Amino acid sequence: MKLLYTTSKLGIGERMYQTKRTVQEAGTTCPEKISSISGANKKRRRLDMELEAEKKTESSDNSDEDEEEEHKEAIEKTATDNFNFGKVEECIKKPLNSDQALPSTPALQKAFHKPSSKPAVFIPVDRSPEIQEARLKLPILAEEQVIMEAINENPVVIICGETGSGKTTQVPQFLYEAGYASSDGIIGITEPRRVAAVSMSHRVAKEMNLSHRVVSYQIRYEGNVTDETKIKFMTDGVLLKEIQKDFLLLKYKVIIIDEAHERSVYTDILIGLLSRIVPLRGKKGQPMKLIIMSATLRVEDFTDNQKLFPAVPPAIQVDARQFPVTVHFNKRTPVDDYNGECFRKVCKIHRMLPAGGILVFLTGQAEVNSLCRRLRKAFPFHKNKTEGDEEKEESVEETRKFKKSKQKKTMPLPKIDLNSYSVLPVDEGDEDREAEMDDDEDAVGSDIDLDLGDDGLEEGEKSNSSLPLYVLPLYSLLAPEKQAKVFRPPPLGTRLCVVATNVAETSLTIPSIKYVVDCGKVKKRFYDKVTGVSSFRVTWTSQASANQRAGRAGRTEPGHCYRLYSSAVFSDFEKFSPPEITRRPVEDLILQMKALNIEKVINFPFPTPPPTEALAAAEELLIALGALQEPPKTGRLKDLQIAKLSCPISPLGMTMASFPVAPRYAKMLALSKQHDCLPYAITIVSAMTVRELFEEFERPAVSEEETEKLKGKKARVIQMRRIWAGQGPFQKLGDLMVMLGAVGACEYAGCTPKFCEANGLRYKAMVEIRRLRGQLTTAVNSVCPDAGLFVDPKMKPPTETQVTYLRQIVLAGLGDHIARRIQAEELLDEKWKNAYKTPLLDDPVFIHPNSVLFKQLPEFVVYQEIVETTQMYMKGVSAVESEWIPVLLPPYCHFGKPLENPPPFYCPETGRIRCHRPSVFYRVGWQLPAVEVDYPEGIDRYKYFAKFLLEGKIVKQLGSYKRCLLSSPLTMLKTWSKLQPRTEILLKALVSENADSHDALLAAWKKNPKYLLSAYCQWIPEVMHDDVAKRWPPVTL
Repeated sequence: MKLLYTTSKLGIGERMYQTKRTVQEAGTTCPEKISSISGANKKRRRLDMELEAEKKTESSDNSDEDEEEEHKEAIEKTATDNFNFGKVEECIKKPLNSDQALPSTPALQKAFHKPSSKPAVFIPVDRSPEIQEARLKLPILAEEQVIMEAINENPVVIICGETGSGKTTQVPQFLYEAGYASSDGIIGITEPRRVAAVSMSHRVAKEMNLSHRVVSYQIRYEGNVTDETKIKFMTDGVLLKEIQKDFLLLKYKVIIIDEAHERSVYTDILIGLLSRIVPLRGKKGQPMKLIIMSATLRVEDFTDNQKLFPAVPPAIQVDARQFPVTVHFNKRTPVDDYNGECFRKVCKIHRMLPAGGILVFLTGQAEVNSLCRRLRKAFPFHKNKTEGDEEKEESVEETRKFKKSKQKKTMPLPKIDLNSYSVLPVDEGDEDREAEMDDDEDAVGSDIDLDLGDDGLEEGEKSNSSLPLYVLPLYSLLAPEKQAKVFRPPPLGTRLCVVATNVAETSLTIPSIKYVVDCGKVKKRFYDKVTGVSSFRVTWTSQASANQRAGRAGRTEPGHCYRLYSSAVFSDFEKFSPPEITRRPVEDLILQMKALNIEKVINFPFPTPPPTEALAAAEELLIALGALQEPPKTGRLKDLQIAKLSCPISPLGMTMASFPVAPRYAKMLALSKQHDCLPYAITIVSAMTVRELFEEFERPAVSEEETEKLKGKKARVIQMRRIWAGQGPFQKLGDLMVMLGAVGACEYAGCTPKFCEANGLRYKAMVEIRRLRGQLTTAVNSVCPDAGLFVDPKMKPPTETQVTYLRQIVLAGLGDHIARRIQAEELLDEKWKNAYKTPLLDDPVFIHPNSVLFKQLPEFVVYQEIVETTQMYMKGVSAVESEWIPVLLPPYCHFGKPLENPPPFYCPETGRIRCHRPSVFYRVGWQLPAVEVDYPEGIDRYKYFAKFLLEGKIVKQLGSYKRCLLSSPLTMLKTWSKLQPRTEILLKALVSENADSHDALLAAWKKNPKYLLSAYCQWIPEVMHDDVAKRWPPVTL
């Protein structure tokens, strides 16, 4: 029996069920989809009658009902025989159209058995009438039946619905009402951003009239999940951590991957893992549903990827935009001054168009703040206004509406459907008419399809207090309380204008936006897959992102999107942005996957696999860090290549994987237990992970007063950095010492916004560092229970010894990020002065001017990252000593033969043979000082071990026989030693048990107490053999 989902009257919040009519012929759809509201009472009575009829049937009191049931079964059998499943499968494989809702596919029946009929489950939800009325306006409500039938019949379902369709808030409610969380199961929803996980949990809890104990969230630093939780919103990284503890995710009944179109790295990893978990759960008899929700139609990466999903999952499209959006292109595209073009466009919109919020898309924080200052100066807003001012504003608003109505008569606005990706103005292509109109229009910044007026550039810059504009910035680094302002209604008599980065594309929905101004640009971080150098570049966005931006204008009323580029430029945009996993290093993901026992990462079912060279570089780094076991060095070439990309994780790697930071920083934490350095290492790692501790002072000022203010603030911050850096040995820790001092001072002052503002610190960053310190402290305590760490707000500064160890710890973690100052005799050009050379780059790099080591210029430094702007600059710089490099970074060094002077010696502390070896740094051949290391493996190490054994330096009891030896222990090292049989006998005995250290020798004696007795007796007179045999072995086991 199949179920039909309907929506009941407003305010009741109930859903009724009835038996679905059977399909009569192939390809026909069910005549009842979502019934009208007025029919709810009829269905309720009909359901009651059917329940009564079933009771009578069981008692055989009503023969008419029996005949009716037999008739229904006959119809169902006929329908099943005649139904053409192939047509449905063909329908699913066709491209999605905006007016086509795909039915659920039976293609998965070969891999998954069709679920048997189950009794209807309904969990009542008591919604308010206002919420119920608002829900019914969402496009996804019309597809509830189609969505739920697809989920009930398929283990994996894809839902495509652009921003505004209601999929994020409504699909979890569909599942909850259908009973997917009625038992011990949980409905889990992953979001790529923390702000979305928190806000969506609050919204769904409000709509369902449930407490936050039932609808909860869990993000990196906080959460409110309880034992009563039934719907759980979380970031994708949180679910990935849960998979490490419970691979099958047994407490979840449904997993929803939201915003899958963003293709974040963790989302791709989750989809690959869940594609294997879902079939395993089905085999165990505990099925789990996987729902992938995307805001774009780019689903081919999931549906056409046979490696990911062998059976094609059904894809359901939901019409998203609630109101039409008219798109206006510029005739010509500004080359560089898109910021100024945004300013002029906003000025025209504000002066001439009716009321409605404005959303401007720019590329970065500096551009956002710059435009905000210009708009505030042009249209100042004063909080306290007189009544006369308000009346004046009303008259201005009327004048604006009148001007707009006149323009509508002369030139109507074309309506353009954004669901098709060729968004062109109606007059595009008519070049003759455009040329005639261009004679009377400003070439740059003009709108062929909508005349916003002839305001010149000068008028845009003039201050006009009669048209107040409420301007707000929005970007990811903005403090949360300032981000929240964009969701509140603007002050009375003002127009809201939000200037944002691409964070406003999909993550946040800003109410009352009617006009969108899109510069068409986006700032992205690009990584070199081999060198790891990162650079921020401003590039054109994708067509999908441009349509996302346009969709922001049609949420509450018909809107307009003004694109500051031509339709020809738009047609050259790439359709979709490349997935993040193809644009960044992946060593952190590889380590997490290795911790899940996924050794052959290259075979993992990525929706879009990362480049092979990125995987190879990641494994090479993890091997150098000691997180992975080294591959074999001998064997067939093909086997060696396979082994190189499938190295198992090491015990150190398992420890590193338990820390939620990058592998380089995790290595630093793993080494910092000695000398009580853990609290300082945790603080430094937290600061390096959060990044951007200090405010940016390089922004342009709009007045001399602001210029002086910025100069004064920058001078104070520079002074504080010098104080935090310290003097002498403390200053050698460099920028990391500044981070440590800044966090310590901020915590000591209570981490208040006032302290951060006065010292140029970002308050949001300091709060995140505090949270991450707490998380890392908990992780370290779980790995090392005896550590007994806690976050101390009154943490004392480190001692000189601790600073030295911190520098060594940083070197061990950032070993591949090392640079050497170019000597005077090596200068190839004047531009190389004060430059540094790195192993992987041919071009010179420089210490960033903001670094406290900018003028110190140490010979060797390690850096956090290299950022390419006008030059390549190192950030997060710390000085290191050259003699530390071969000791702490042996994988990166090539060692020469052991030196004869000073000669090798036995180390009682380690029980091993030590020597001094010259070394050079790999690839660049930097000469390093001779360093004391373990004697290299080989026959010579056994010879030295035999020499020190005979001298009594390894086992002191044998020292009493040293004067009685028949030959000098030095004989073991002579080239002619083979001429004496006793040297060969002792050497072979040591090699047979790999006894080249004190611990190995004890292990051999535990195995055989008479080990080495006969070989040693060859070196002493025969009269002493009995005495030696009585005392053998010469140690207490």
